[in-house]
Amino acid sequence: MSVKDKVIAIIAEQAVLEPSDVSLDSTLESLGIDSLGLVESIFAIEEEFDITVPFNANDPSESDFDISTVASIVAGIEKLMAEQKDTV
Repeated sequence: MSVKDKVIAIIAEQAVLEPSDVSLDSTLESLGIDSLGLVESIFAIEEEFDITVPFNANDPSESDFDISTVASIVAGIEKLMAEQKDTV
C-alpha cells in the first residue's frame, strides 16, 4: 500500500467511512472527524509510519503539520519520512 492509501484507510476508519468515500481534497471536518478523531488519527499515523508528527493538539492551526486536507496530510507524512530517512 502507498502512503496515500494507508492515510486514506486510517482517516476512513476514524470517520467510519469506506476508503472510497475519502478523497485527497477532503477536509477532516467534511468527513465528520472531530478533535478527538483528529488526535486518534495522528496517533494511528505515527504508529503506522513509525514517525513523530509535530502536532499541537491544543492549537492545530499553530502546528508545523498541515491538516487542512487529506492531500496535505499525505504530503506532510512523506516529508517526515524523507527527513527521518536522511537522519538514519
